[in-house]
Amino acid sequence: MYLKQLSILNFKNYAEASVQFHPKLNCFTGVNGMGKTNLLDAIYYLSFCKSCFNTIDSQNILFDQDFFMLQGLFDNGVELDEVYCGIKRVQKKVFKRNKKEYEKLSDHIGLFPLVMISPADTNLITGGSDQRRRFIDGIISQFDKLYLDNLVQYNHILQQRNALLKHFSATRSFDSIGLEIWDEQLVIYGSYIHDAREVFLKEFIPVFEKYYKLIAENSEQVHLQYISTIQQDYKTALQAAIKKDCALEHTSVGIHRDDLDFLLNENQVKKFASQGQQKTYLLALKLAQYEFIKNKKGIKPLLLLDDIHDKLDENRFKKLINIVSSDEFGQIFITDTHTERMQKLFANNPDRKIFKVDNASITEIN
Repeated sequence: MYLKQLSILNFKNYAEASVQFHPKLNCFTGVNGMGKTNLLDAIYYLSFCKSCFNTIDSQNILFDQDFFMLQGLFDNGVELDEVYCGIKRVQKKVFKRNKKEYEKLSDHIGLFPLVMISPADTNLITGGSDQRRRFIDGIISQFDKLYLDNLVQYNHILQQRNALLKHFSATRSFDSIGLEIWDEQLVIYGSYIHDAREVFLKEFIPVFEKYYKLIAENSEQVHLQYISTIQQDYKTALQAAIKKDCALEHTSVGIHRDDLDFLLNENQVKKFASQGQQKTYLLALKLAQYEFIKNKKGIKPLLLLDDIHDKLDENRFKKLINIVSSDEFGQIFITDTHTERMQKLFANNPDRKIFKVDNASITEIN
C-alpha cells in the first residue's frame, strides 16, 4: 500500500498543491518554514483524520480562508482508494473514502496505517503520562477496532462521571446510584482496555528490545513497564476512591491514569539516560511500532521521517536510513534542510523522488 497522489487546498501555508509520489522513497528538502513538515502533516491527516501537531481542525485552515481540503489516492496493489477530508470553519469535518462519507471517523483508523518519527517524539520521555498512553493507544487502535470503540466509549463515560462529581461539589449533594451507573460502564470498557494493553506490551517488548540492540550495538538492557492505577478489582478501586474523587471533582483511578515506564539497565530513562541513549530509545520504540503494526495488519505502513538528520548524530542517522531502506519497509517520506545531502545520500537509489519545497511551492528535482 502506498500514497500515489496528494492534493491540497488551503491547508496551513499551502494555498494549492498537487504531488505525485514514488512508491518507495520521497524526500522534501528546503530551508525551515517553507512547508516541508506541513506536507507530512497532510499525509498524517489522511490516515488519522486529524493533524499530528494541532488537533483543532479550524486552526489548520490557511489564514483568511474559510475551508481546507485534502485528497489522497492510495494504491493497494489491487485497486485505488480515494480519501477526502474537508473542513469548513464552524462546521462538522467531512471525511470520505471513495466518495462515501463515514458515520464515525473511528471507522477509518487503521485502513491506511502510518508511523511518524519526528523531534516531537521526545515528549514520550519528557512529557506526561498522557503522551505515553497515546502512544500505546495509537498502536493498538490501528489493528484492533474493538479497542478503539471501547476507548471512545470509556472517554465518554469518564466525562459524564466527572461532570457528576462536579455537580456533587456544586450542589453539596451525593447520588450513589447515579455514580454506580457510570462506574459499572467504566469497569466494562476500562477492563477491556487494561487487559488489551497488557497483552500488547507482552508482544511489543521483544520487538522493541530487538531494535534497541540493533541501533545501539551494545549490551544495555531496556524494558517497558506498564504502571496501572488498578492494582485490584476495578470496581473495588473505583469505590475506594469515591471520597477522594468527590474532593478532586474528577476520577482519580482508571485506565486514563495509567502510565508506561521507560527503563534502561533498570533505571528510568528520563532521569538517568544520556541524550544519545534517549534518542536510541525513541528510535527503537518507533521502529518497533512500525514492525508491530505491519505484522498485525499484513500491510507496510507509511513511514514519515521529519527533520531526523538534524536531531541525530551521523552514526545513528546512517543506521536508521539503512534499516528503513530495506525491503521490510514500504513507502517513506523524509524532510531535510539540505537538498545536496539527500541527493548524495540516495544518489545510487533509483527508487526515489526528491522535491524542493520553497514557500509552499513543490518542485521535483533530480
